[in-house]
Amino acid sequence: MTDKAIIRVFIADDHAIVREGLKQILAESPDIIVAGEAEDGVDAIKHIRKAKCHVMLLDISLPDRSGIEVLKLVKKEHPELAVLMLSMHREDQYAIRSLKAGAAGYLTKQSAPRELVTAIRQVAAGQKYVSAALAQELASALGENHDTPLHDTLSDREYQTLTMIASGKTVGAIAKELSLSVKTISEYRSRLLVKMKLKNSAELTHYAIKNQLIE
Repeated sequence: MTDKAIIRVFIADDHAIVREGLKQILAESPDIIVAGEAEDGVDAIKHIRKAKCHVMLLDISLPDRSGIEVLKLVKKEHPELAVLMLSMHREDQYAIRSLKAGAAGYLTKQSAPRELVTAIRQVAAGQKYVSAALAQELASALGENHDTPLHDTLSDREYQTLTMIASGKTVGAIAKELSLSVKTISEYRSRLLVKMKLKNSAELTHYAIKNQLIE
């Protein structure tokens, strides 16, 4: 195998165990090498500039900022880079948002190792990757005539705030976790309530549960 055939991968995930597990899986594929890694969004943006990678594995839930936010910044600087989102969340929660933001594919962390390798090779070749289940869901949606769900009108940060509030977290806890001010999170909450025509956090939580936006 020539150097040109080698796929250089960068891993951005805040869990060291996950990064090590991914490296072990990829080490079994002779055409893939891990050329860099980061544990948060700032380091990911900083180090990806030097790594000269073909594919970035990006966790959607980083400690300092959302993976989708990092995705947009990375794609702005490196439009040719194929970014494959990894997440603990179900595909129907974040996959569409990720693809719209520029991701080349989306995988849940429960996916089989073989699927991860297949996805990396596919996006490295310039193609998109989604699971068979998500592909079927997208195909079905194209044939339906229905209004856009209210939560699809939210910005990425508003949507993230929605899911965190619905999961029982306070505005203060969310602000601390996202490294933002309480005032900023309160503004996100106010905006999403207006957009979704809801009155309070209780109605928001009910909506999130009804629409399966949280586990």
